[in-house]
Amino acid sequence: MASRKTLGLVLGSGASRGWAHIGIIEALEEAKIPIDLIAGSSVGAYIGAIYAGGGLHSLKEFLMKMDGKKIFSYVDVAISRSGLLDGTKKVDELFSQHTDAVTFADLHIPLVMVATDLERARKVVLKTGNLIDALRATMSYPGLFTPAMVDGKWLVDGGVIDPVPVGIARAMGVDVVVAVDLNTRTVSHHKNGVRSGKRKGAGEPQTVGSSRKKEPRRHPIMDKISAYASSVENVFKDSNNAEQNGRVHPPEIIETVSTAISIMEERITRVNLAVDGPDILIQPRLGEMKMMNFDQVNYAIKEGYVGAQEKIKDILAILQ
Repeated sequence: MASRKTLGLVLGSGASRGWAHIGIIEALEEAKIPIDLIAGSSVGAYIGAIYAGGGLHSLKEFLMKMDGKKIFSYVDVAISRSGLLDGTKKVDELFSQHTDAVTFADLHIPLVMVATDLERARKVVLKTGNLIDALRATMSYPGLFTPAMVDGKWLVDGGVIDPVPVGIARAMGVDVVVAVDLNTRTVSHHKNGVRSGKRKGAGEPQTVGSSRKKEPRRHPIMDKISAYASSVENVFKDSNNAEQNGRVHPPEIIETVSTAISIMEERITRVNLAVDGPDILIQPRLGEMKMMNFDQVNYAIKEGYVGAQEKIKDILAILQ
């Protein structure tokens, strides 16, 4: 009797759109489709690692309870010339509270991650060693997070060089590759789309790094820097807030950086998939969702689930 075909699931980059990966995995599990390998870039690597470590349900429950703006309480402010935030300590916390996995060897499903070597402009494949170090590298969003030093290399977000790493999954020897591309501009069929960015306590002052002890009065320039860091938590404002009192304001810096990177990743993905496409491509309708809409958990998961469901028959057919 011939053995069944093996399936590799490729989870692409996409910042807050990455919550869609949760819905996609749930749809595959519901259809009893086995996943033999996961290849991930950026947030795709994070969701893949949580799932392979047995913590996806825990993560989903956590996200459903958490106001999206609080995601930034899980990074460490580190004003520097290379980035605004250093996520090492809090990425560890955000990961370890959902799974006991520490190294790649602890995972129930083989996982490979992609990062970008900043100095050599090369793709780096991470598949052994400490998971937090690897996640810190593949999730180092340029301009927002400081680069990560791994094995003597400065690494940044995997989406910079390979947003949907199909080739990596194929190189690992799987028979069928199912890939998830989050960077299309296709919008949802649902009338409401992404809900308003209104949040509880939106008018209340925000604090970053509240666990640190209060310091003496600082120079005014330091107060300005601190205020700028705190403003990161407000990047989830609805785009309609750009127009007030009849004046049109330019996009905020975080929105500008994230949108520019999104455009870049979309173009790179098109080229890469044209050269080395997957057997099945899932593209959730998330075109209305900005890259930093971390509070749109329900919407992203639902669109991921629906997008995967539309491909279930095709996946089952190719696995036969």
